[in-house]
Amino acid sequence: MNTTSSPAMPMWRAYLVLGILSLVWGTSFILIKKSLEFFTPVQVACLRMSLSALAFVPVLIYNRKRMDWSRLPLLIVLGLCSSALPAILFSTAQQKISSATAGVLNSLTPLFTMIIGVLMFNVKVKWLQVIGILLGLAGAACLILMGKGGIANSPVGYALLIVLATLCYATGTNLIASKFRDMDSLLVSAGSFGTVGVPMGIYLLLGTDFIPRLAALPNPWLAMGYVATLSWVGTVLATIIFFKVIQQTSAIFGATVAYLMPIVAILWGVLDGEKIGLLHVVCMAIILLGVSLSRKPA
Repeated sequence: MNTTSSPAMPMWRAYLVLGILSLVWGTSFILIKKSLEFFTPVQVACLRMSLSALAFVPVLIYNRKRMDWSRLPLLIVLGLCSSALPAILFSTAQQKISSATAGVLNSLTPLFTMIIGVLMFNVKVKWLQVIGILLGLAGAACLILMGKGGIANSPVGYALLIVLATLCYATGTNLIASKFRDMDSLLVSAGSFGTVGVPMGIYLLLGTDFIPRLAALPNPWLAMGYVATLSWVGTVLATIIFFKVIQQTSAIFGATVAYLMPIVAILWGVLDGEKIGLLHVVCMAIILLGVSLSRKPA
Protein backbone atom coordinates (compact mmCIF):
# COMPACT_ATOMS: atom_id res chain seq x y z
CA MET A 1 0.00 0.00 0.00
CA ASN A 2 1.12 3.50 -0.78
CA THR A 3 1.07 5.47 2.47
CA THR A 4 2.30 8.75 1.07
CA SER A 5 -0.22 11.49 0.33
CA SER A 6 -0.59 12.43 -3.31
CA PRO A 7 1.30 15.59 -4.34
CA ALA A 8 -0.73 18.68 -5.15
CA MET A 9 -1.92 18.98 -8.74
CA PRO A 10 -1.15 22.28 -10.58
CA MET A 11 -4.37 24.29 -10.75
CA TRP A 12 -4.28 24.71 -14.53
CA ARG A 13 -4.13 20.94 -14.90
CA ALA A 14 -6.85 20.41 -12.29
CA TYR A 15 -9.23 22.75 -14.17
CA LEU A 16 -8.36 21.10 -17.49
CA VAL A 17 -9.14 17.66 -16.05
CA LEU A 18 -12.41 18.93 -14.58
CA GLY A 19 -13.37 20.25 -18.02
CA ILE A 20 -12.74 16.86 -19.62
CA LEU A 21 -14.65 15.10 -16.85
CA SER A 22 -17.55 17.50 -17.33
CA LEU A 23 -17.73 16.59 -21.01
CA VAL A 24 -17.55 12.85 -20.30
CA TRP A 25 -20.00 12.81 -17.39
CA GLY A 26 -22.32 15.35 -19.01
CA THR A 27 -22.72 12.87 -21.86
CA SER A 28 -23.56 10.02 -19.47
CA PHE A 29 -27.15 11.21 -18.99
CA ILE A 30 -28.03 10.86 -22.66
CA LEU A 31 -26.29 7.46 -22.70
CA ILE A 32 -28.47 6.32 -19.79
CA LYS A 33 -31.54 7.54 -21.68
CA LYS A 34 -30.55 5.60 -24.80
CA SER A 35 -29.72 2.47 -22.77
CA LEU A 36 -33.20 2.53 -21.22
CA GLU A 37 -34.67 2.03 -24.70
CA PHE A 38 -33.34 -1.53 -24.57
CA PHE A 39 -33.05 -2.54 -20.90
CA THR A 40 -34.83 -2.03 -17.59
CA PRO A 41 -33.39 0.52 -15.11
CA VAL A 42 -31.98 -2.20 -12.85
CA GLN A 43 -30.43 -3.96 -15.85
CA VAL A 44 -28.80 -0.75 -17.05
CA ALA A 45 -27.34 -0.14 -13.58
CA CYS A 46 -26.17 -3.74 -13.09
CA LEU A 47 -24.71 -3.95 -16.59
CA ARG A 48 -22.92 -0.63 -16.10
CA MET A 49 -21.38 -1.79 -12.82
CA SER A 50 -20.54 -5.32 -13.98
CA LEU A 51 -18.81 -4.08 -17.14
CA SER A 52 -16.84 -1.68 -14.96
CA ALA A 53 -15.91 -4.56 -12.66
CA LEU A 54 -14.60 -6.51 -15.66
CA ALA A 55 -12.06 -3.75 -16.17
CA PHE A 56 -11.13 -3.43 -12.49
CA VAL A 57 -11.08 -7.00 -11.17
CA PRO A 58 -7.86 -7.95 -13.07
CA VAL A 59 -6.24 -4.84 -11.59
CA LEU A 60 -7.45 -5.86 -8.15
CA ILE A 61 -6.08 -9.41 -8.52
CA TYR A 62 -2.73 -8.22 -9.87
CA ASN A 63 -2.32 -5.72 -7.02
CA ARG A 64 -3.80 -7.93 -4.28
CA LYS A 65 -0.60 -7.73 -2.19
CA ARG A 66 -0.53 -3.92 -2.38
CA MET A 67 -4.18 -3.57 -1.39
CA ASP A 68 -4.92 -2.54 2.19
CA TRP A 69 -7.64 -5.13 2.84
CA SER A 70 -8.36 -3.65 6.26
CA ARG A 71 -10.19 -0.91 4.36
CA LEU A 72 -12.50 -3.38 2.60
CA PRO A 73 -15.64 -2.26 4.52
CA LEU A 74 -14.90 1.36 3.58
CA LEU A 75 -14.31 0.35 -0.05
CA ILE A 76 -17.71 -1.36 -0.11
CA VAL A 77 -19.37 1.76 1.30
CA LEU A 78 -17.51 3.87 -1.25
CA GLY A 79 -18.59 1.57 -4.08
CA LEU A 80 -22.21 1.76 -2.99
CA CYS A 81 -22.22 5.55 -2.51
CA SER A 82 -20.16 6.65 -5.49
CA SER A 83 -21.28 4.03 -8.04
CA ALA A 84 -23.90 1.36 -7.38
CA LEU A 85 -26.69 3.34 -5.72
CA PRO A 86 -26.42 6.40 -8.03
CA ALA A 87 -26.43 4.07 -11.08
CA ILE A 88 -29.72 2.52 -9.94
CA LEU A 89 -31.25 5.86 -8.93
CA PHE A 90 -30.36 7.67 -12.16
CA SER A 91 -31.57 4.80 -14.36
CA THR A 92 -34.85 4.61 -12.45
CA ALA A 93 -35.40 8.38 -12.49
CA GLN A 94 -34.61 8.78 -16.18
CA GLN A 95 -37.59 6.66 -17.09
CA LYS A 96 -39.53 9.88 -16.55
CA ILE A 97 -36.91 12.61 -16.09
CA SER A 98 -35.28 14.12 -19.15
CA SER A 99 -31.51 13.80 -19.51
CA ALA A 100 -31.22 17.61 -19.34
CA THR A 101 -33.10 17.81 -16.04
CA ALA A 102 -31.05 14.93 -14.62
CA GLY A 103 -27.86 16.76 -15.56
CA VAL A 104 -28.97 19.98 -13.93
CA LEU A 105 -30.16 18.34 -10.71
CA ASN A 106 -26.82 16.54 -10.55
CA SER A 107 -25.24 19.97 -10.01
CA LEU A 108 -26.49 19.76 -6.42
CA THR A 109 -23.55 17.44 -5.71
CA PRO A 110 -21.11 20.23 -4.66
CA LEU A 111 -23.72 21.67 -2.29
CA PHE A 112 -24.33 18.34 -0.60
CA THR A 113 -20.59 17.69 -0.58
CA MET A 114 -20.15 20.82 1.51
CA ILE A 115 -23.12 20.05 3.77
CA ILE A 116 -21.91 16.51 4.50
CA GLY A 117 -18.36 17.82 4.92
CA VAL A 118 -19.59 20.24 7.59
CA LEU A 119 -21.79 17.72 9.40
CA MET A 120 -19.48 14.70 9.28
CA PHE A 121 -15.93 15.81 8.42
CA ASN A 122 -15.56 19.15 10.27
CA VAL A 123 -15.26 21.27 7.11
CA LYS A 124 -15.55 25.01 7.87
CA VAL A 125 -17.89 27.24 5.83
CA LYS A 126 -18.58 30.99 5.56
CA TRP A 127 -21.91 32.79 5.55
CA LEU A 128 -21.83 33.39 1.79
CA GLN A 129 -21.39 29.68 1.23
CA VAL A 130 -24.46 29.00 3.36
CA ILE A 131 -26.44 31.44 1.21
CA GLY A 132 -25.20 29.62 -1.87
CA ILE A 133 -26.31 26.27 -0.47
CA LEU A 134 -29.80 27.58 0.32
CA LEU A 135 -30.08 29.26 -3.08
CA GLY A 136 -29.04 26.10 -4.90
CA LEU A 137 -31.52 23.99 -2.97
CA ALA A 138 -34.29 26.51 -3.70
CA GLY A 139 -33.54 26.40 -7.42
CA ALA A 140 -33.60 22.61 -7.35
CA ALA A 141 -36.91 22.61 -5.49
CA CYS A 142 -38.46 24.88 -8.13
CA LEU A 143 -37.14 22.73 -10.96
CA ILE A 144 -38.47 19.58 -9.30
CA LEU A 145 -41.92 21.08 -8.74
CA MET A 146 -42.11 22.35 -12.32
CA GLY A 147 -41.11 18.91 -13.51
CA LYS A 148 -44.63 17.72 -12.73
CA GLY A 149 -45.92 19.46 -15.82
CA GLY A 150 -42.86 20.81 -17.56
CA ILE A 151 -39.62 19.52 -18.95
CA ALA A 152 -39.66 16.28 -16.97
CA ASN A 153 -43.43 15.70 -17.31
CA SER A 154 -43.25 13.33 -14.38
CA PRO A 155 -44.10 12.83 -10.68
CA VAL A 156 -41.93 14.73 -8.23
CA GLY A 157 -40.66 11.47 -6.77
CA TYR A 158 -38.57 10.69 -9.84
CA ALA A 159 -36.71 14.00 -9.54
CA LEU A 160 -36.13 13.34 -5.85
CA LEU A 161 -34.33 10.13 -6.81
CA ILE A 162 -31.75 12.30 -8.58
CA VAL A 163 -31.39 14.41 -5.42
CA LEU A 164 -30.83 11.23 -3.41
CA ALA A 165 -28.18 10.15 -5.94
CA THR A 166 -26.33 13.46 -5.47
CA LEU A 167 -26.34 12.85 -1.71
CA CYS A 168 -24.70 9.49 -2.39
CA TYR A 169 -22.09 11.13 -4.65
CA ALA A 170 -21.38 13.77 -2.02
CA THR A 171 -20.89 11.12 0.67
CA GLY A 172 -18.50 9.19 -1.56
CA THR A 173 -16.54 12.31 -2.46
CA ASN A 174 -15.98 13.22 1.20
CA LEU A 175 -15.07 9.62 1.96
CA ILE A 176 -12.34 9.64 -0.69
CA ALA A 177 -10.92 12.93 0.56
CA SER A 178 -10.91 11.88 4.21
CA LYS A 179 -10.13 8.13 4.14
CA PHE A 180 -8.34 7.37 0.87
CA ARG A 181 -6.04 10.31 0.22
CA ASP A 182 -2.96 8.15 0.84
CA MET A 183 -4.06 5.25 -1.40
CA ASP A 184 -3.37 4.77 -5.12
CA SER A 185 -6.45 6.04 -7.00
CA LEU A 186 -6.35 3.00 -9.29
CA LEU A 187 -6.53 0.68 -6.27
CA VAL A 188 -9.33 2.73 -4.73
CA SER A 189 -11.30 2.46 -7.98
CA ALA A 190 -10.57 -1.26 -8.39
CA GLY A 191 -11.51 -2.02 -4.80
CA SER A 192 -14.74 -0.03 -4.76
CA PHE A 193 -15.99 -1.20 -8.17
CA GLY A 194 -14.87 -4.81 -7.75
CA THR A 195 -16.71 -5.23 -4.46
CA VAL A 196 -20.05 -3.98 -5.83
CA GLY A 197 -19.77 -4.75 -9.54
CA VAL A 198 -19.27 -8.51 -9.28
CA PRO A 199 -22.41 -9.16 -7.16
CA MET A 200 -24.43 -6.87 -9.44
CA GLY A 201 -23.19 -8.78 -12.48
CA ILE A 202 -24.26 -12.09 -10.93
CA TYR A 203 -27.70 -10.66 -10.17
CA LEU A 204 -27.96 -9.32 -13.74
CA LEU A 205 -27.41 -12.79 -15.21
CA LEU A 206 -29.34 -14.90 -12.68
CA GLY A 207 -31.98 -12.53 -11.30
CA THR A 208 -33.23 -10.70 -14.41
CA ASP A 209 -34.31 -11.51 -17.96
CA PHE A 210 -31.21 -9.84 -19.39
CA ILE A 211 -30.04 -12.80 -21.54
CA PRO A 212 -33.38 -13.45 -23.32
CA ARG A 213 -33.99 -9.71 -23.64
CA LEU A 214 -30.57 -9.20 -25.25
CA ALA A 215 -31.12 -12.16 -27.60
CA ALA A 216 -34.47 -10.70 -28.72
CA LEU A 217 -33.10 -7.25 -29.56
CA PRO A 218 -32.89 -6.45 -33.30
CA ASN A 219 -29.63 -4.57 -32.74
CA PRO A 220 -27.95 -5.91 -29.58
CA TRP A 221 -24.55 -4.41 -30.46
CA LEU A 222 -26.03 -0.89 -30.43
CA ALA A 223 -27.66 -1.53 -27.05
CA MET A 224 -24.45 -2.90 -25.56
CA GLY A 225 -22.48 -0.07 -27.16
CA TYR A 226 -24.40 2.56 -25.22
CA VAL A 227 -23.84 0.82 -21.88
CA ALA A 228 -20.23 -0.14 -22.65
CA THR A 229 -19.38 3.49 -23.45
CA LEU A 230 -21.17 4.56 -20.28
CA SER A 231 -19.21 1.97 -18.27
CA TRP A 232 -15.68 2.02 -19.63
CA VAL A 233 -15.39 5.70 -20.51
CA GLY A 234 -17.94 7.43 -18.29
CA THR A 235 -17.34 5.21 -15.26
CA VAL A 236 -14.00 3.37 -15.31
CA LEU A 237 -11.66 5.93 -16.90
CA ALA A 238 -13.43 8.99 -15.52
CA THR A 239 -13.61 7.62 -11.97
CA ILE A 240 -9.88 6.89 -11.81
CA ILE A 241 -9.16 10.45 -12.96
CA PHE A 242 -11.76 11.92 -10.60
CA PHE A 243 -10.41 10.08 -7.54
CA LYS A 244 -6.93 11.37 -8.41
CA VAL A 245 -8.20 14.95 -8.66
CA ILE A 246 -9.85 14.70 -5.23
CA GLN A 247 -6.69 13.23 -3.70
CA GLN A 248 -4.54 16.06 -5.08
CA THR A 249 -6.99 18.94 -4.47
CA SER A 250 -10.05 18.61 -2.20
CA ALA A 251 -13.50 17.05 -2.03
CA ILE A 252 -15.25 20.35 -2.69
CA PHE A 253 -13.01 21.23 -5.64
CA GLY A 254 -13.56 17.79 -7.16
CA ALA A 255 -17.31 18.15 -6.80
CA THR A 256 -17.28 21.35 -8.88
CA VAL A 257 -17.18 19.14 -11.97
CA ALA A 258 -20.96 19.63 -11.65
CA TYR A 259 -20.57 23.25 -12.87
CA LEU A 260 -20.17 22.32 -16.54
CA MET A 261 -21.94 18.96 -16.61
CA PRO A 262 -25.43 20.53 -16.80
CA ILE A 263 -24.44 22.54 -19.88
CA VAL A 264 -23.25 19.39 -21.66
CA ALA A 265 -26.36 17.47 -20.55
CA ILE A 266 -28.69 20.24 -21.75
CA LEU A 267 -26.99 20.44 -25.14
CA TRP A 268 -27.35 16.67 -25.62
CA GLY A 269 -30.98 16.88 -24.49
CA VAL A 270 -31.79 19.64 -26.98
CA LEU A 271 -30.09 17.70 -29.77
CA ASP A 272 -32.24 14.72 -28.82
CA GLY A 273 -35.45 16.76 -29.07
CA GLU A 274 -36.05 17.60 -25.40
CA LYS A 275 -37.95 20.84 -24.80
CA ILE A 276 -36.61 23.43 -22.35
CA GLY A 277 -38.65 26.47 -21.30
CA LEU A 278 -37.53 29.85 -19.99
CA LEU A 279 -38.58 29.10 -16.40
CA HIS A 280 -36.52 25.95 -16.43
CA VAL A 281 -33.50 27.92 -17.61
CA VAL A 282 -34.06 30.38 -14.74
CA CYS A 283 -34.17 27.54 -12.19
CA MET A 284 -31.02 26.03 -13.68
CA ALA A 285 -29.29 29.41 -13.44
CA ILE A 286 -30.32 29.73 -9.77
CA ILE A 287 -28.85 26.31 -9.00
CA LEU A 288 -25.56 27.15 -10.70
CA LEU A 289 -25.43 30.54 -8.96
CA GLY A 290 -25.92 28.79 -5.64
CA VAL A 291 -23.12 26.36 -6.45
CA SER A 292 -20.88 29.27 -7.44
CA LEU A 293 -21.55 31.18 -4.19
CA SER A 294 -20.96 28.04 -2.16
CA ARG A 295 -17.41 27.95 -3.53
CA LYS A 296 -16.56 31.52 -2.48
CA PRO A 297 -14.53 31.95 0.70
CA ALA A 298 -16.33 35.19 1.64
